[in-house]
Amino acid sequence: MKKIYLCFLAIIYLMVLNPSTSHAQSILERAKQKMKQRADAKVDKAMNDGLDKAEGKKTKEKVEKNGDVKIKEDEGKVKIKEDKADDITSANELTYTSKYDFVPGDKVIAFEDFNSAAIGDFPTRWNTNATAEVVTINNKEGKWLKIGKEGTFYPEFISNLPENFTLEFDLGVNNDWNSNGLNLNIANIKKPEDFGDYGYYVRWQGVHAVHLAFRPGVLASRSAGTSQVQAGKDGNHTINNNVDFNVWDNRNSNFAHLSVWRQNQRLRVYLNGEKIWDLPRAFDASGKYNAITFAYQGSYKTEDYFLLGNVRLAAGAPDTRNKLITEGKFVTSGINFDVNSDKIKPESYGIIKEIANVLKENEAVKIKIVGHTDSDGDDSKNMELSKKRAESVKNTLANDFEISSARLEIDGKGESVPVGKNDTPEGKAQNRRVEFIKM
Repeated sequence: MKKIYLCFLAIIYLMVLNPSTSHAQSILERAKQKMKQRADAKVDKAMNDGLDKAEGKKTKEKVEKNGDVKIKEDEGKVKIKEDKADDITSANELTYTSKYDFVPGDKVIAFEDFNSAAIGDFPTRWNTNATAEVVTINNKEGKWLKIGKEGTFYPEFISNLPENFTLEFDLGVNNDWNSNGLNLNIANIKKPEDFGDYGYYVRWQGVHAVHLAFRPGVLASRSAGTSQVQAGKDGNHTINNNVDFNVWDNRNSNFAHLSVWRQNQRLRVYLNGEKIWDLPRAFDASGKYNAITFAYQGSYKTEDYFLLGNVRLAAGAPDTRNKLITEGKFVTSGINFDVNSDKIKPESYGIIKEIANVLKENEAVKIKIVGHTDSDGDDSKNMELSKKRAESVKNTLANDFEISSARLEIDGKGESVPVGKNDTPEGKAQNRRVEFIKM
């Protein structure tokens, strides 16, 4: 504590020597934040230690039996286990509320699921000033980028951001995680080598940027999850605030789905279906934003890490009504399913609700729902899967939104009608789509 106090005094002294600089103000602000984070972590650790001692031998045996956290196996798998093997999966089967109004963009610009990366390697389409590795996880499909070291992580394949876009990604943490949050920066990177300027804090000089941070709740200390937002230019923050949430934590609900929606200056952010930010002037009207970075300040404990996956960037604000009613067809790649399954992911709720509203306003309209897949897997199985997915969408419209089944027909085309190349992640994401055709 004495060292932190002396460090704080030194920073104040520097500010006195040069009180007018926004850089000094930024340093003080970061110092305050850092001290608060460290203090919170110490409280959490003390409570954890106390609980461990109180539970005694029983807790130790439980950890050994269940393998509470096993960071890495030889085959590159990360294990995250609760008392029951399926706890994490069931905890994340969320039902989003009727207030969830996020509608993903209808044109996929970029997609990253790390499937083309080798286990244990850093992905080739990214850059970093640190290290991270691609892993697989028990009870979770696909591959993930495991981030445990301080650094910035830059998807170089994203080099343009339209004024209307949606960005989605999944974040996970290990059980009993308790460290710094993960940051997302939306910025104007003029040269690729400048990506490091947009880390867990932003070098604001001469640039526009929007900086977001996400930290799950810590159950041992009953701490809520937190998110921070900063926006501004040249070190002058037009926005700087924090909010709490209770839909993502370090034990019962380890994974979160983040949905970021830009409409010109407006920014909306959803976390596991809860709208945590809705800022009318987050983006500067004169600013240019062309890139994103993820950043981590590092872990308090060496065993703590984040898992990043399923990054999806799409353009446009879908005009569902006009396309379906006037043009006769609406196509979306924003209805997502579990891998090789017809189970609809909860983040698809907003777009299905939008379609249901159009059908309720136009009661005479009947539609055909057509499912499509990418080319992965067997042709005949993809055909069957596409029909099952169309059936799932039909059932959701009928059961959850009271649209008469008599107005809904289904079909599936499998991989037979691609709209994108199946040799790129973006093309595959475009091909995994659902069509709504007016009859």
